[in-house]
Amino acid sequence: MKLDIVTLEVIRNALPAIANEMAADLQRTSYNMMIYEVRDYCTALLDLKGELISQNVGGVSHFVADLGVLVVDGMKRYGRGGFKPGDVIITNHQAVAGQHLNNVVIYSPYFYKGELLMFCMVRAHWIDVGGQSTGFGAGATVADPWFEGLQLDQLKIYEEGKLNETLYRVVKDNIRFPESSLGDMKSQMAACRLAARRMDELFDKYGKDTILAAIAQIFDETEQKCRNVVAQLPDGVYEAEASIDDDGLIRDEEVPIRVKIAIKGSDMTIDLSGCSAERKAAINSRTYAGARVAYKALTGPLDPVNEGSFRALKVIIPEGNIMMARFPAPMSGWSAIVPTVVDTIVMALAKAMPDRVPAGHHGLLGGTVVFFGLDPKTKRRFVVQSIEGGGWGGRPFEDGESATVSVCQGDVRNGSIEGIELKCPVLVESRGLRQDSCGAGKHRGGLGLDVRVRNLVEGKWNFERSRRSKRPPWGLWGGTAGEPGGNLLKLPGEKAFKFITGSNISVSRNSKAIVRTGGGGGWGDPLERVAAMVVEDVAEGLISRQAARKLYGVILRGNMSLDESATARLRDRLRSTRKARSKKAPS
Repeated sequence: MKLDIVTLEVIRNALPAIANEMAADLQRTSYNMMIYEVRDYCTALLDLKGELISQNVGGVSHFVADLGVLVVDGMKRYGRGGFKPGDVIITNHQAVAGQHLNNVVIYSPYFYKGELLMFCMVRAHWIDVGGQSTGFGAGATVADPWFEGLQLDQLKIYEEGKLNETLYRVVKDNIRFPESSLGDMKSQMAACRLAARRMDELFDKYGKDTILAAIAQIFDETEQKCRNVVAQLPDGVYEAEASIDDDGLIRDEEVPIRVKIAIKGSDMTIDLSGCSAERKAAINSRTYAGARVAYKALTGPLDPVNEGSFRALKVIIPEGNIMMARFPAPMSGWSAIVPTVVDTIVMALAKAMPDRVPAGHHGLLGGTVVFFGLDPKTKRRFVVQSIEGGGWGGRPFEDGESATVSVCQGDVRNGSIEGIELKCPVLVESRGLRQDSCGAGKHRGGLGLDVRVRNLVEGKWNFERSRRSKRPPWGLWGGTAGEPGGNLLKLPGEKAFKFITGSNISVSRNSKAIVRTGGGGGWGDPLERVAAMVVEDVAEGLISRQAARKLYGVILRGNMSLDESATARLRDRLRSTRKARSKKAPS
């Protein structure tokens, strides 16, 4: 069918708008701060082959690769005739889309004039699914999925509009916060119903043939736009490697990440087969997210995402790889490695795209603030959850962003201090940028955060491992690495904070924690940074006077003004020292 350009553009924008409205509906009606504040969710429309029609703008990026496989699995399970109007399916099982069990998917079939055409889907982070699922940070302590929580495998919670009372009671009786989680489930269902109404309006206005033809053309055009970007890169094979500190069980043994990218014409292949084999620790996943997020960021970061965004990409991840782990490999800490995989893919293309590729970012799925317990005043369980951002790498044209969540998280944001303190018995004493956490460079990296929290009642803390201290966020083209993050705890009566990791750490009231996030690497030679910008950074408290002198060769007078002659002399001396060292270094 030949479409007129006006109709095509209307449909092209209407489909993401429907997903965006689903997201607004979910956020407005949900019970859980991880949804209405942090925005840890995505909303989407998919066709019967599991091809992504649209996803909400700003939706969690690493969810983009693991929705279609659920539709494919559901179609195998029920068959095309096994779905009826009014059905609602709930699933979080790791055998198909391996994530932590908190990421619960609700989806419903969409029928137009009695014909099944697509699915409306919402994945959102539930506050609890039983087991050790409350909050984050259980990590390596979870031996298998049964420890983690309740596993739901493509079950119909509603069948032809009728609630499955038995399944509902099973879910309700096996989670700590049934009011919150089941309220979120109803919000997910409401978003799917909204999508069905909007699709009815669209099909009624343009007709089935026009809508389906438009979707096919949108896929084709999106694919071509991505191919146009790749075609501008030199053909060849590009490789890079990185690691995370350990898997949480075997200490002092780095977990390798090896990337090989082949470019030929407009085709790109991302091969992750060199990454670690699956682990006994719970940092495994089953996802193409690492490759897809990187590819999308490189080819069309600002365009709405659909299946055409990935048609020209081939991803190689063998079964048994840490990124394609086999059930029942534990996956509660699945997100620990994915941002670093994305970073490594981007780093591999630095030579092919020197004008676009940034230095490494903090590479953690947020510094997580997780404290939970029983409020003695209300006699109700509570859990504090927030995802705190860190520094991104310096870029070829400007400094990296500070206090920003990872490349895998879309528009996820931290919980508001007011909301946290209003709902939970804690005091957020400060949330501020970490001085000198950024890598130095012509364009410096962004800064990480120090978030200081005092718990006003006894309870338990979860502290995620930063896992980037041995291979901190790297610099590019002469830039230095950013500082890694970590967590600190001080109990009442103790004089100093101590670094700590682990989950379910019991503390008494008035204990204090610091959740510390890493900074981004620097881009380019620090001695080429405009001296006035260094002075400004010192004045703003972003870097210290000592760092200005040591890393940038910039000398400030006592009144914070730039000593230009002394700076020029110091920079010349530092360059000379650098050249002398390079001559002595073995070839």
